[in-house]
Amino acid sequence: MVACAAADSLDVAPSAVSRQIALLEQEVETPLVERHKRGVRPTEAGALLIEYIGQQRSHQADLLSKLQEILGLRRGTVAVVMGDGFVSAMVAGPIKQFCQQYPEISVTLDICGTNDVMRKVSEDEAEIGLVFNPPSDARIVCRASSHQPLHAIVSPRFPVLGTVKSVTLHDLLPYPVALTHPAYGTRQLVDAAMMLDKVRLTPTITTNSAAVLKIFATSDLGFTFLSPLSIATELATGELIAVPVQNPLLQNSEAHVVTRVGRQLSPAANRLLQKLNTQMRQYRLDGPAA
Repeated sequence: MVACAAADSLDVAPSAVSRQIALLEQEVETPLVERHKRGVRPTEAGALLIEYIGQQRSHQADLLSKLQEILGLRRGTVAVVMGDGFVSAMVAGPIKQFCQQYPEISVTLDICGTNDVMRKVSEDEAEIGLVFNPPSDARIVCRASSHQPLHAIVSPRFPVLGTVKSVTLHDLLPYPVALTHPAYGTRQLVDAAMMLDKVRLTPTITTNSAAVLKIFATSDLGFTFLSPLSIATELATGELIAVPVQNPLLQNSEAHVVTRVGRQLSPAANRLLQKLNTQMRQYRLDGPAA
């Protein structure tokens, strides 16, 4: 009998198999097997149920396989949002390393101002955010931070170079300045620093692009404010110089790696987060590289 064969295969009593079939027929309210001279065979409803169970097992196996691929970092997507000032250091550093190590993982990278970085992370549009001087937000948790003081960024030909080791905002008043839009954390910090020192620097150029700020300085049009992290390449080549500014707010600026409170990151996002955190903690340019 089929019940006996099934019982032997499952290592249970034949009566238990018969009872489970009866309970299942009761649940679906239709016979699932029919008896004939040679034994039993599934009814049309029974055949549909067998097909359905087979499909479910196939889907389950497929899901488990895909989950293993994700856990093994062989596929998936990581959404990252950051301020423009992070691009050169992070894309050429940890993000490049991640893409080389996990070529099947796709990284979505958006560049935004501070307010948008915080919003996208808090609303789960991005898993990881990198931001300068983020405002306090109960929905956001800092996963790593780095002391990144804002310096006056100038070309090697800037007039005050060679005469002072640092400058004040008052020293910079005679020179044109390029600044980011007010939605950016660096601009908010500069505005607060000006209020503290009772100085008003009116920007010649206002932009959302760190590249524009760099070109403004390298073209001898004036100066800007950025952290050394934002101009790592230009510092190495001597194309730009970072001059410390005597202002406690600018001196205590920080860069943060953030995620949403309570969000369970994917394995791929966690691995990228580890690389970003390591880079952030190592990249402390409090003076030597300036």
